[in-house]
Amino acid sequence: MTTLTSNETLARSLRGRLLVPGTAGFDAASTPWNLAVRQPVAAVVEAVDADDVATTVRHARAAGLTVAAQSTGHGATGDTEGAVLLRTGRLDDVSVDPVARVARVGAGASWAAVQAASAPHGLTGLLGSAPGVGVAGYTLGGGLGWFSRAHGLAADHVRSFDVVDADGVRRTVDTGSDPELFWALRGGGGDLAVVTSLEIALEPVPAFAGGSLVWPAERAGDVLAAYREVTSSAPRELSLWLSRVEAPGAPGVVVLHAAYLGDDATARDLLRPFDAVGGALASRVGPVGLADTGSITADPTDPAAGRSRAELLTGVDGDAVARLFTEPVAPLLMLQLRHLGGALADPGPDAGALGAITEPYLLYGFGLAFEPGLATAVGEALATLPARLEGVVTGRKPATFLAPGERAAAAYDADALARLQELKRAHDPRGVIRGSYPVLA
Repeated sequence: MTTLTSNETLARSLRGRLLVPGTAGFDAASTPWNLAVRQPVAAVVEAVDADDVATTVRHARAAGLTVAAQSTGHGATGDTEGAVLLRTGRLDDVSVDPVARVARVGAGASWAAVQAASAPHGLTGLLGSAPGVGVAGYTLGGGLGWFSRAHGLAADHVRSFDVVDADGVRRTVDTGSDPELFWALRGGGGDLAVVTSLEIALEPVPAFAGGSLVWPAERAGDVLAAYREVTSSAPRELSLWLSRVEAPGAPGVVVLHAAYLGDDATARDLLRPFDAVGGALASRVGPVGLADTGSITADPTDPAAGRSRAELLTGVDGDAVARLFTEPVAPLLMLQLRHLGGALADPGPDAGALGAITEPYLLYGFGLAFEPGLATAVGEALATLPARLEGVVTGRKPATFLAPGERAAAAYDADALARLQELKRAHDPRGVIRGSYPVLA
């Protein structure tokens, strides 16, 4: 009689595919969206349903392995040595109940799919700027996007999670069945269970406007002054992101991206101080369909290699921010200021693990990393940001803005981190589930 290997046993138990190093398709399946990240995994499982997920977790537990779940890989870190990479992209069902204003979303679904299903009903999810990002990973990390000033984090709009726990058991987690785990999953990352689907509350949007204004880089100081003025009194419905961009082979520009939960006439009125800057190269602000929110920033849709860093700021009025924003940013591609505040600073008593984000601004730096020399230069430039922002940088950052090499401790206050660590020890003492940023690391 022939004895089956462990991998053969797992493969025969799955409806989906098991891929191991050296087999056709393994390299593509183990590569995340960020091509600068390498994932040295022991195997890849392409699950087709929640039972495949449970089977994979049980196999990993018995074999002394860890499981790292991933749909698109936008937030991949490469901390996957010897893990089984569980690809959930085929769990992509989306259904919307427009009366209850709720969407049921598979772990592999993107925000584009949610918006396509909810927009015809005048409803929206709390997505970020890139619709191709997966809903589950984004939400597990908190989920900070265009509508967060008005409605808070995406994580705090979750009604329930369907998960596979570290024992390989399928469960539904909500505030009634397991309030502690429910708190942790809402912003605490993917270190406690593998999510197979989630139910999220949608927000009604009678009107939505947005777009961008572009100036040459030499107007950066004047644009920043207008940005300070407008964001100092902006209503919660208005979100403004200001970027200094230096694309290879192109002149530097300053770009304002705006999103407003209201009509375009009011949006234009709120943005009037930017008209006084003058010299705009382009101005495009008007009605935007809820299924077309990605058009505001036109983020790349194809995989690319990049490095990033984010820092929360206490303000943007000081000389440090002015110097940073008015000087050339190369070798970085972009520095971006995002206005926060509003509901983010006051999420209420039922908030998830991230709690309140009291800092009013976030700085995000990004650079391309498609070859080693450039990647090194970009990494060195990003590493200087905290020192250059001394006095206004707090050291904390939202979980979805953590970058490879950073730790979960940067996203949570001491009490929340200790609570997450205690839950990890209780729910997964053998470390079967591995999130992108392990809470015990």
